[in-house]
Amino acid sequence: MIHSAKKTSLVAAGIIAAILIIFFISLNTGTIPIGPADVVKTLLGTGDGSYDVILFDFRLPRMVIALLIGIGMGIAGAILQGVSQNGLADPGILGINAGAGFAVVLYIFFLQDKLAGTGSMQVFIMPLFAFAGAFLAASLIYALAWKKGVTPVRLILVGIGINAAFGGLIIVFQLMMDPKDFTQATIWLNGSIWQTSWNYVLALLPWIVVLVPFAIFKAKALNVLTLGDQLAVGVGASVQRERTILLLLAVALAGACVAAGGAITFLGLVAPHLARRIVGPNHKYLLPICALIGALIMLVADTLSRTILAPSEIPIGLVVSAIGAPYFIYLLIKE
Repeated sequence: MIHSAKKTSLVAAGIIAAILIIFFISLNTGTIPIGPADVVKTLLGTGDGSYDVILFDFRLPRMVIALLIGIGMGIAGAILQGVSQNGLADPGILGINAGAGFAVVLYIFFLQDKLAGTGSMQVFIMPLFAFAGAFLAASLIYALAWKKGVTPVRLILVGIGINAAFGGLIIVFQLMMDPKDFTQATIWLNGSIWQTSWNYVLALLPWIVVLVPFAIFKAKALNVLTLGDQLAVGVGASVQRERTILLLLAVALAGACVAAGGAITFLGLVAPHLARRIVGPNHKYLLPICALIGALIMLVADTLSRTILAPSEIPIGLVVSAIGAPYFIYLLIKE
């Protein structure tokens, strides 16, 4: 155990170092390149002010939101894989992202214009709708997959079906939208953080600060659930209670992240698998590494999305999918 703790600390230190390096590189790159010296001077407040708006109002908020989304989706994916005992579980694949997306599309279609007077408060309202949609999707998946228990194959198949159903409903409502709302919904559904402001950071931050430590605190319960229901009951665990709490945790994290950054798929699949290969299956060590790997992947994806086709921008969700889809196919073939 001491060896695992030491290894986890070393791995975490290495990933944090990589995040800091990519973070600094990302501050330099974009449509308007900024030299390293100018970045440092601007951050320290000793520059001439010419890059203040670019760094503080555009790049820093989206980079921070990318880190938060990576942390949240990495943890959510690890929880879902642990609870379902299925290495292919992911908020995007199971339809939880689609449920959250459907709720946000309903919000844009029915309520956004009516609540226009609330101004920046809309940023804080959207996560609540996303959570409701994610919870609805998770409830449907669990109910339809239940047949004297939930098997991994049934969970995946039902999740794919729910994902397709919500995807169809999203298209129906998009077709009824005016062009402005249609464009907003389309960009958002592809996973985009290009319009991110500090308000989005403030809206997502409480969810991450509260739920991620609680998820790590529940690591022991997650370890017990991975033993299977019979063994978990045998060691005195309240299986249904713990499973419900952990599912709500995953749904809340995924819903909040989807509300802030759109439907970003495969991140919750890839991060836990990479973490498991590095530190093993113990969720006490797995969950923190999942969070860091998710943050690193999102930061790299954000940097690539801004630079590959600059001055145009690729939605970050498409970049993450391009990274995660081949890995999903590999896992599908392997397992």
